[in-house]
Amino acid sequence: MTKFDEKTEQRMITEIMELLVTHYGASFSESELDHELARVEQALTDARTSHRGQMRKSGEPYIFHPLRVTHLAARHWMDFPSVIAALLHDVVEDTPVTLEDVEKKYGGEVAHLVDGLTKVTSEVKARDELKKETYRKTVLVAIDDIRVLCLKFWDRMDNLLTIDALPEHKQSLIAEETRTVYVPLAQHLGMGYVATELESLSFNLLYPARGKKYNQKIDQLKKENADYLRKTRAKIIGACEQQKLSVQLKDRWRPFSVAATQAMQRGFATLYTMEVQVDRMMDAYIFLGLLHGQFPPIPGKLRDHLNLTSMHGYQALKTTVQIGEQRMRVEITTRKLARFNESGVLAPGFKFRHDNFRSLMKSLLDGESAFDTESLKLASATIQVYTPRGESRTLPEGSSVLDFAFDIHESLGLHARRGHINGRTRQLKTRLLDGDQISIETSEKPEVLPKWLEWAITPKARNTIRRYLRNKVRSSRN
Repeated sequence: MTKFDEKTEQRMITEIMELLVTHYGASFSESELDHELARVEQALTDARTSHRGQMRKSGEPYIFHPLRVTHLAARHWMDFPSVIAALLHDVVEDTPVTLEDVEKKYGGEVAHLVDGLTKVTSEVKARDELKKETYRKTVLVAIDDIRVLCLKFWDRMDNLLTIDALPEHKQSLIAEETRTVYVPLAQHLGMGYVATELESLSFNLLYPARGKKYNQKIDQLKKENADYLRKTRAKIIGACEQQKLSVQLKDRWRPFSVAATQAMQRGFATLYTMEVQVDRMMDAYIFLGLLHGQFPPIPGKLRDHLNLTSMHGYQALKTTVQIGEQRMRVEITTRKLARFNESGVLAPGFKFRHDNFRSLMKSLLDGESAFDTESLKLASATIQVYTPRGESRTLPEGSSVLDFAFDIHESLGLHARRGHINGRTRQLKTRLLDGDQISIETSEKPEVLPKWLEWAITPKARNTIRRYLRNKVRSSRN
């Protein structure tokens, strides 16, 4: 049980400051670092003063919520304006402090981030309408500043962890919204740890009985395999020390999800992964050789995602070995790539296609609802395809010939009749593969059908098809 006292509060503050110094101590001069840390301390004082006397529905002093959100922001390499905004993210919404007050004291950048996280309010509009407007506002800010969305992830993560005081129906609504909207967005930003954590928290709320049973199974496996894992780690570390290879070993148990429960009966081999971190990419292959020299590898289980990134941007060598009577999954990555795997777009050096993200978010805003969640689910992984002239286009994995046509131009999509993939005639619903070259055969008049909505997955295509069909119905009535 977490203690909500001054000692706990001070420990959290110390950890936040240490994270900031660790991440930015080398890139700032001493005076710059002192200045930024002083601003963080001032924001902390202001947050504490603004929220004084306020309690959350869980019964804890309110200040612990912005502190936990700030800790997550600092842990995931967010900059000083983001950390200050995390501390102040609820002051405009829940206290007499105004956005103008924040801007005057901390500048336009911090005020911009706080505004992106502040709910839209109105005395005359319905709750659902306000919720949609809040989504829209957050997304509009996030199009130009991804930090807003990342701060929203940390806010949502902490809210899910402390949601017990809300009625069950509200818990379910928030969990479902998280699973369908925030999880795929986190995946799209390469934030694998965040996506997995949000998804697991959501499923535990949506299926509490199954979640409890699953977590009990994990606890049981941890106890049963504690000695086995200790001996295995000792053997691996011993072999690495002989080769003067620096490694860090971590246990990773599969978080609860519907898919995880389906794999539960197969036990340890599907629920546990040993994560190995090394200094350099070359060391990853050296370790793989050492591991396979000690324990027989299972044929067909080796995957090299160090050089060819997996569908959600994960970068690691994956293998399965036989150790005693059990099979064990092992993932090997570098410390640098481990930061990418956890923090995605926020990690220093992470390559992210901002243009694709902006295009996706703008398309989502044009949809029928706050988010076209069906499109969003598949928008987190991408493929590269080509026009007849060799120009590359980036599309979500699972895109069809129809999606490609609409990506080129709305008119081409509406007049599309069939496609040619690598010279072979294909239907509009045919799914594309990475590296395909596509040309579109057109008809004189649009031949748009309602079933096109089942063939298309990109927001741009689906939105255009919906508009065309809606206008067609209106014209026929007139």
